[in-house]
Amino acid sequence: MNFEKKAVLITGGARGIGRSIAERLHAGGANIAVVDVNVDAAKGTAAELSAKGVKCIGFECNVTKTDQCDAAIETTLKEFGKLDILINNAGITQDGLLIRMSDEQWDAVIAINLTGAFKMSRAAAKTMMKARSGAIVNIASVVALIGNPGQANYCSSKAGLLGLTKSTARELAPRGIRVNAVAPGFIQTAMTDKLTEEQRKALAAQIPLGKLGLPADVAATVAFLASDDAAYITGQCISICGGMAMA
Repeated sequence: MNFEKKAVLITGGARGIGRSIAERLHAGGANIAVVDVNVDAAKGTAAELSAKGVKCIGFECNVTKTDQCDAAIETTLKEFGKLDILINNAGITQDGLLIRMSDEQWDAVIAINLTGAFKMSRAAAKTMMKARSGAIVNIASVVALIGNPGQANYCSSKAGLLGLTKSTARELAPRGIRVNAVAPGFIQTAMTDKLTEEQRKALAAQIPLGKLGLPADVAATVAFLASDDAAYITGQCISICGGMAMA
């Protein structure tokens, strides 16, 4: 898929799935703004991608802060002159059983995973509406569809993200802006690398395809939804979960 001359902003883009998405779109020719709360990691990822020949910038952004979200859009516009694609990937987990989960655990996950995506989408929509074009892809989770014990906050945040996707897709469609989501399942990341072999086998046993996915699997689907190949797709969620959730 060709992303030449496209301008992309990815939240939580320094590591894991976010970085894989950045690599995929950058390989297609896109100029990338990598934002993350870890500014050193953001700059490091940007430097590595820029060394491959297409412009990439990295800077700090806490998506819970409205002023930082607005500033991220402004910086992207200043550097690239436009914003074509927004990937809302920033997210955290703070797991715990419902009866033991604190208000702080609930609020922190909702603030980053859901409210952060709302704030970034709101800021991006203003410039995309003027251009009468754009694509937003939200990174949800398969647990938004099936639930998961010990993750009431995380599941709720990701389910809310699906509602945000559908509502904003309807609002922004008349201005030529598409909004979609993906719902990754168990993906091999630094977190899963810490699991024992027994734990990994237990996870794989829950997946019809019998294996964990790769960040590149998520990046490929995100790239499709962000591309012109998906020009007639909006308000949708594609599960990337090896069959854990089937419509």
